[in-house]
Amino acid sequence: MHELIRLLIVIALAGVGVTLLGSIAAWFGEDTRRIRRGLRRVLKGEPEALLAAPGRGRGVGFRFSTGELAVTWDTGAWCLIYGIEELMGAEMLIDGQVVARTFRHEPRRALEQVVTQASQVTLRLVFDDPSYPDFDLELWAEGDETTRNALTPSQAVQEANRWIARAESILRRSTPRRPIAVANPTPNDHDLWDEAAGHIQDRVA
Repeated sequence: MHELIRLLIVIALAGVGVTLLGSIAAWFGEDTRRIRRGLRRVLKGEPEALLAAPGRGRGVGFRFSTGELAVTWDTGAWCLIYGIEELMGAEMLIDGQVVARTFRHEPRRALEQVVTQASQVTLRLVFDDPSYPDFDLELWAEGDETTRNALTPSQAVQEANRWIARAESILRRSTPRRPIAVANPTPNDHDLWDEAAGHIQDRVA
């Protein structure tokens, strides 16, 4: 009898352990946490602002202390890093239509409507990069209502609007990188004499 009780206790403890390990693995592998870890790795520190699209494996993070921004695909497995000054603008699209935007050297177009229902809400970031000029972050799409921790359409619009305001603040404070001008060295007397001698030889020839 005692052996049976001991066996049942061991089985129960094993079940609790397996459940606990499964919960920890699910928590550690959750999309947003994996995206955060990927951005933290490439930005060399915790991003001060982060936005993730659960279920799509995409995210974006700012690290203002270093002046860098990173976007990620594949749940943090693939990232691109930009200087904050390479951000050219941001747009919010609802059902494929641009409803709010901010771009460098342009007045901001603010959201003029209250949105509670939508088929799709997307935040688009535009960069000064010919290879990867934009990055779309789909914050809401039909079917997300069945996804755990998904935003509602209204929350997605609010989040996108908040990031457009953040982008506008960055655009006001940063300027694009410009080529560094390198002056030609001032010629010394020996160089000038050689140049003059060369002209004289050319004229004689």
